[in-house]
Amino acid sequence: MATPTPIRPLPPEPDEPTPKRGLAARVSLGSLFRPVAGEFLLISSSAVLLTIFGLVMVLSATSATATAAGQAPYDAVIKQAVFAAIGLPLMFIASRLPVSFWKRIAWPALIVTTAFQLLVFTPLGVEDGGNRNWILIAGIQAQPSEFLKLALALWLGFILFRKRTLLGDWRHVFIPVVPVAAAVIATVLAGHDLGTAMVLFLLSLGALFFSGVKLRVFVIPLLLAVVAVAALAVTSPNRMERILSVFNTDCTADYLSTCYQPLHGIWGLAGGGIFGLGLGNSKEKYEWLPAASSDYIFAIVGEELGLIGAIVVLGLFAIYAIGAFHIVRKTDDTFVRIVAGAITVWIVGQALINIGVVLRLFPPLGVPLPFMSQGGTSLVSVLVATGVLLAFARTIPVTTRQAPRAAARR
Repeated sequence: MATPTPIRPLPPEPDEPTPKRGLAARVSLGSLFRPVAGEFLLISSSAVLLTIFGLVMVLSATSATATAAGQAPYDAVIKQAVFAAIGLPLMFIASRLPVSFWKRIAWPALIVTTAFQLLVFTPLGVEDGGNRNWILIAGIQAQPSEFLKLALALWLGFILFRKRTLLGDWRHVFIPVVPVAAAVIATVLAGHDLGTAMVLFLLSLGALFFSGVKLRVFVIPLLLAVVAVAALAVTSPNRMERILSVFNTDCTADYLSTCYQPLHGIWGLAGGGIFGLGLGNSKEKYEWLPAASSDYIFAIVGEELGLIGAIVVLGLFAIYAIGAFHIVRKTDDTFVRIVAGAITVWIVGQALINIGVVLRLFPPLGVPLPFMSQGGTSLVSVLVATGVLLAFARTIPVTTRQAPRAAARR
């Protein structure tokens, strides 16, 4: 009698992937050592180098005046280093979070940061130079509008991503983007901070541009912005004088008023020549140049490190922009493209505005140089925003990253 052939059991079905629950994400050991995109290296390395460069220049710009005032020469740089020690780990933590996380927190982030910004109009608010854009809590001064920039970029990216198939109709572009963005910018303008409001406006235009909205839609927002800036300039004599100082080629009559800071900024930048006076040898930082460690730190870079130092700073920002725009170009996710473009317009655009102020191309706007100017809130916000870009860099398909290498091998 023939022996029946035993029936072999079928191989077990592969387990279905377990969906992630909550905000926790499991990171395997292998993924930690997985090769990262070139964009990740460009953005992270330039951000870290600019932060370290900024710490060195803050020390140089503040140590002399602090010693003359009987204070410890390292106080300012230690405070800045503490914020750098907070911001850099947050940057790499943010780089590990999935895109879905940034989509989920878009609305809550905008609501929380707007409420945070409204605290400047409470007894916690602090006024400086005519601008009420800071709060003081437990001896720590913070600028809420810096975090508002990242929250607005995420919110615009989420809304425009959800409406990506309806953006051909201007009504879907207008609502709710324009009213909400205008309300957010109004909370900053209410504190008379025109520089930050302009950066928020440029960020909003950048988000609309990278969403693929037709260019004719930009006409009305631009006209409204020009009218708003003109109205703010006319209603404020001090602001009007600062704007007109850019066109004043003979500042002898106004040297001690509106021309004082711009002139000393350009003198410091030009005084360094090609190779500079040497690190720590600035003359303008001895209380000649106001805001030497914050808004005008680029002038100290040019004076101490010369044209070469200024080119290095510009080159690092160019590397940062190249990495960010590569993400915009390569990604297939509309949300990633919009948010990455908006963050890049914010950080790189703000850097160009700050440098333009030092070169007297723009009036003094009180806009810090990202990564480098003294100010803990600004440093932490741009580092976290950079972490968002790094998280997006991880989403670029592997085939996209390996295509040039494969082509070279062929």
